[in-house]
Amino acid sequence: MEQRTTIAIIGAGHGGICMGLQLKAAGRHDFVILEKAASLGGTWRDNTYPGASCDAPSFLYSFSFAQKTDWSRRFAWQPELLGYATECAVRAGLLAHCRFNAEVVAARFEETRKAWRLELADGSTLEAQFVVAAVGQLHRPALPEIPGRESFGGAQFHSARWDHSVDLSGKRLAVIGNAASAVQFVPQIAPLLSRLTIFQRSANWLLPRKDRLYPPRLQRALTRWPWLARLRHNFQWFFFGELQLTPLMKQVRPVQWLARRASLAHLRRQVHDPALRAKLVPDYPIGAKRVLFNDDYYPTLNRDNVRLVTEPIAAIEPSGVRTVGGELHAAEVIVFATGFKSTEFLAPMAVHGLGGRDLAHEWRNGAHAYLGVTVSGFPNFFMLYGPNTNLGHNSILVMIEAQVGYILDALRQLEARGERCLDVRREAMDAFNRDLQRDLAKSVWAATSKASWYKLADGTITNNWPHSTIRYRRLLRRADLGVYATWP
Repeated sequence: MEQRTTIAIIGAGHGGICMGLQLKAAGRHDFVILEKAASLGGTWRDNTYPGASCDAPSFLYSFSFAQKTDWSRRFAWQPELLGYATECAVRAGLLAHCRFNAEVVAARFEETRKAWRLELADGSTLEAQFVVAAVGQLHRPALPEIPGRESFGGAQFHSARWDHSVDLSGKRLAVIGNAASAVQFVPQIAPLLSRLTIFQRSANWLLPRKDRLYPPRLQRALTRWPWLARLRHNFQWFFFGELQLTPLMKQVRPVQWLARRASLAHLRRQVHDPALRAKLVPDYPIGAKRVLFNDDYYPTLNRDNVRLVTEPIAAIEPSGVRTVGGELHAAEVIVFATGFKSTEFLAPMAVHGLGGRDLAHEWRNGAHAYLGVTVSGFPNFFMLYGPNTNLGHNSILVMIEAQVGYILDALRQLEARGERCLDVRREAMDAFNRDLQRDLAKSVWAATSKASWYKLADGTITNNWPHSTIRYRRLLRRADLGVYATWP
């Protein structure tokens, strides 16, 4: 028998959990959370590599309405982040709404029933009046197309699918990629290895992280007076993100100069070999790619058993990695720290809206949406962390909370009108995205031709939001149904 519900949430990461928590707080209990994995947690369930941690301060990785007061350190590690998400879900009774091992492979809007029919990988179906896609942008690992990868004789895996059964002690290991994940796990594994070779395609801008443990006295004080935890959350949101990093993304020259100077000083303090330092200076403006906060990656490169290789890779062979100059770098294990298929939003799920229109076809020239939340021609379909809502400067939870509030307000208004469906008008969506791309063209991400996970091969930026979170929250404070077509 087909299950029916009012709201189907796809994904049980922080986005899906936030949506579920706020639905229950609003007295709405007719919803189901469909999760393809066997447990909740999203990013922090999947990424278990050594040293996995958030790059936003811990207090920014709490929901504003469910502030954790006893974070153990300034930048929390994966187990604590996963534990927080789990605790939120358990306390609110969300597990009763979850269906695990329930991957949605297709969603189709049935106009006669004014509802979405979802098809799951196990062959079952579900009908929902509304769908909230909370699948995120960074959940499908990208593996490079390097000749001979299948011929490698040792263990190989992506950092987001870390194989903990592989004993690294005394091994020769190659890391292909050197960005956000690599700078976290490389310092953790280097002491275990006989040889570590890091293959770098382009250097990263690194700034000091200044991580530290929070003393028990502070934890007790924040727990006793939760308003202090909220104050710390707001302080970190404004000063860490809005005040320091937003101007960097907008190419405010004095801020860029100061940030570049701080990053190069950080490099000089930690790497003493001039030749190695030269390899670690990026050839693009600071902020054009993700700025990394780290204090132990550079010192690791000084180790005798660590080598940084900047020569391009020619092929992978059974015994290692060969570069274009002909040198074979022996390896018994390869770890791919090569990111995710970030611009393929909602893939591989097939989504069909009014008249059978295909969302993949709608997005053939790049994903886009109104406010990053709705797409014309796909009624009652919402997204969390959708196109152009990623941040280069703050916590994504700020954006997700704004989106959840917007969706709830839209549902309230729709019900007050006695109607069942809403669909953003094409002209409103197109006007929003014209203005958005105009502003993105002035951003630091457009200032370089360098590839990044923020944009397509033709330079179209599909992932990032070019303004402050203050502006985004203001835009989503209330759902304007005047830009939507609605019907009973």
